[in-house]
Amino acid sequence: MGNKVKGKKVFISYKHADTDVLKLPNIFNTTARDYVNVLQEMFEETPHIYKGEEDDNDLSRFKDSTIESKLRNKIYDSTVTIILISNNMWDKTYPEDDQWIPWEISYSLKEYKREGRASLSNALLAVVLPDKNGSYDYYIQENTCATCNCRSLSTYKLFRMLRKNMFNIKKSKEQRSNCANHADDSKPYIGQSSYVCSVKWADFSIDDTSIDKYLKIALDVNEKINDYDITYE
Repeated sequence: MGNKVKGKKVFISYKHADTDVLKLPNIFNTTARDYVNVLQEMFEETPHIYKGEEDDNDLSRFKDSTIESKLRNKIYDSTVTIILISNNMWDKTYPEDDQWIPWEISYSLKEYKREGRASLSNALLAVVLPDKNGSYDYYIQENTCATCNCRSLSTYKLFRMLRKNMFNIKKSKEQRSNCANHADDSKPYIGQSSYVCSVKWADFSIDDTSIDKYLKIALDVNEKINDYDITYE
């Protein structure tokens, strides 16, 4: 890892059992969890990596205090939360409140004090995994406008906690392009208009320089958190 992010403590949120991801070498039934193993190898110089809950997707039987005890200690000491976006990460058979990822994002954003020490909101980075066919189109569509070559994000496929923290910069009018192909209310955003930045796995995982680049983008956005309308719950 580069010096700018070396030593940062990272929490990884993901849908453990999602198999709609591109097969990794030598792993027959690849799941999103296997990509976490790859990340751990990439972060070998960063000893503190905290993983989200790996199984038991149904939280309805847990009290809020139990969920808090499972997550707060893991997230409290981290600086960056990486959310692995996969095609079937949102299980529509359960309410959002009964799934781990929204809780993990919420606790990543909340600020806590413990023994006189404050834990500030984490930087958030959405790393988008390729589907079984190696495509990212389920979430990211590139060059959707021939004039401005903008990309579109299918945020409607994400948990509310993610959707609400994307395209949420307060001065949104100043973050719109002037592309004539779009009506005023649908002009593409430019710059870092989302608190949760999105990057394809293929771009993120090239090498240490790429990892460092995108983590730094998320950390830089985190330093300007007051410029964004943050949804915490």
